[in-house]
Amino acid sequence: MSEKVIWEYFTAPVLIHATKQILDNYGSEGWELVTIMAGPNGGDTLVAYFKRPKA
Repeated sequence: MSEKVIWEYFTAPVLIHATKQILDNYGSEGWELVTIMAGPNGGDTLVAYFKRPKA
């Protein structure tokens, strides 16, 4: 039987003009992007939802 994975989650604001840099930064820290959605105030802000196995 496979081992149970425990996840930790993180949300972060993402500015449209710097999306790649921001996502690359979190990815290099082991965070996997789950989804990205419009921010609550609209405009140029997105909210990214990440997960990674808990250490």
